[in-house]
Amino acid sequence: MTIKVENAHGAVFINNDVIATIAGAAAIECYGLVGMASRNTTGGIANLLKKENLSKGVRIHSEEDGIVIDLFVIVQFGTKISVVAQNIIERVKYSVENQTGLKVLKVNLNIEGVRVQA
Repeated sequence: MTIKVENAHGAVFINNDVIATIAGAAAIECYGLVGMASRNTTGGIANLLKKENLSKGVRIHSEEDGIVIDLFVIVQFGTKISVVAQNIIERVKYSVENQTGLKVLKVNLNIEGVRVQA
């Protein structure tokens, strides 16, 4: 699926995978985040994705006046989840809007697990 952005010079088509990669890369930079989780969890077990599969933990929904981003993440044990979540949401929204020019309506954060880092 692609999103069309038009201006005076023509049209640009942005694939959802590109937006998902931007969102995943922005999220993974945040303190307290262990990694992205597979969005297809079966049996209640969240799988930690490798860095090259960041876009698999992101779902993009296109709406008339912008986009909605769903993130599936695993956070670090011992961090304040509300602070980590707010930081991730703000950074993802800023990065996607800054790099694509699209309006981000919402960033929904789904915490799939908590992992102890040694």
